[in-house]
Amino acid sequence: MDLWHGRAAGDVSVVTNTNSTDTLSQGFDVLMTGLKNAGGALLARLTSALQKHPKRATAALATVLLTGGSGAFAVASLGPDPADLPVRTLTEPVTSLAAGQDLADLTDLQSFSLYRSEYTRSNDTTESLLQRLGIADPQAAAFMRSNEAVRQNVLGRAGRLVSAETTPDQQLSQLTVRWAPSEDGSFQRLTVERVDGKLQSKIETGKLTASPRLAGGVIRSSFFAATDASDIPDSVSMQMADIFQGELDFRRGLRKGDRFAVVYESLEADGEPLRAGRVLSTEFYNNGKSHQAMWFQEAGKKGAYYTLDGKSLRQAYLNYPVEFSRISSGFSMRVHPIQKTWRAHLGTDFAAPTGTKVRTVGDGVVSFAGVQNGYGNVIFVDHANQHTTVYAHLSRIDVKRGQRVDQGDIIGAVGSTGWATGPHLHFEFRDKGEQRDPLTIAQITDAAQPISKAARPAFEQQAAQMRIELNAGTQSFALASTR
Repeated sequence: MDLWHGRAAGDVSVVTNTNSTDTLSQGFDVLMTGLKNAGGALLARLTSALQKHPKRATAALATVLLTGGSGAFAVASLGPDPADLPVRTLTEPVTSLAAGQDLADLTDLQSFSLYRSEYTRSNDTTESLLQRLGIADPQAAAFMRSNEAVRQNVLGRAGRLVSAETTPDQQLSQLTVRWAPSEDGSFQRLTVERVDGKLQSKIETGKLTASPRLAGGVIRSSFFAATDASDIPDSVSMQMADIFQGELDFRRGLRKGDRFAVVYESLEADGEPLRAGRVLSTEFYNNGKSHQAMWFQEAGKKGAYYTLDGKSLRQAYLNYPVEFSRISSGFSMRVHPIQKTWRAHLGTDFAAPTGTKVRTVGDGVVSFAGVQNGYGNVIFVDHANQHTTVYAHLSRIDVKRGQRVDQGDIIGAVGSTGWATGPHLHFEFRDKGEQRDPLTIAQITDAAQPISKAARPAFEQQAAQMRIELNAGTQSFALASTR
């Protein structure tokens, strides 16, 4: 029997034949001679280098000692060419797993199915959606055009996940659309399938499942550009900005080379990622300083974000009531766009498309929800310490007077009702009835409850795990960015 050892580091290879002891002895002698010669040559070169460059040699030696000799070394081939040594080839017959089967039975090309997934677009028609899915089925197209469930839940609904199963001749076998209409942890499933040659539809409710995802990146221009480059969902990026709003200035305080990592929930429907959930932990390196946070919830209490040593990061108010919008008019004097007079603008306008979700910036109670003068559709929310926030020009109101709301709850949608020249949110912050600059309210801290003594062991255990994940993430993503 032949014994063969593959190439190791340095390309050292040895091939021996157990039936040829003489050959083995010869090969060993040749190998030892090669080692001696190579060792002598290497020593001579090292001696010469030490004489010429004593400082470099000392530094190199120190590096080897400090790193435990873990560096990578190249080793030249020291033995004879393995091709010159005798080698015996053994042939072993192997029985085919498909023995006794006809080729036609193994390649039944008439019975396979094709699968493809797409996301719906706001301008989708039945034909355009089916075309992107690779379906050429006039019967299916006619059914979907006339089906009420499809018209209400698919056409004109952007961002909904569509999966299709087709036959090899592009005929529809089954089409499934999934979406999460609310934040209650459930999703809707619309199925269009062919049963006994006829198409039919049904809507079912399922439970979302959560699985953790690790992502990260490096700042090159802006934070949101970096998250886009790393395929991090917008909702996750916004959560990170909210978490660190009291510690980091995401508009002016970030530097090129800052890096971050984040662990977040991926909410899945039938095993398909549907949307992102809550940020579980995150780390941000800004100007050489590490900022860490993780989500923790005690039994019977509201969850919140803490540093990994247990300090609460919760602020009384969020910076922005609208995600991913630009400020079109700040808290200052201006020419009124309708009245054309020079007057104070006692709020902040956030430009955003009609229908963009509006969230309350702090915990409170809705004191007014309806139509009021130039505000159009407007919501007033009363908070602690005689603070009030105002959300005006809404296209939709989702809350009622007297309703309690929590920080981040969706209360309405951007619009252009009242005195407005285009879709935007007019946002005000009032302190004892007097308007203040809304962009300064995030600096108001919240007297969050510290972690109880009973919950401390669970917190420490979770924090230790998060440290491991975040450290690995920030290092790996930073390394990847340099390649």
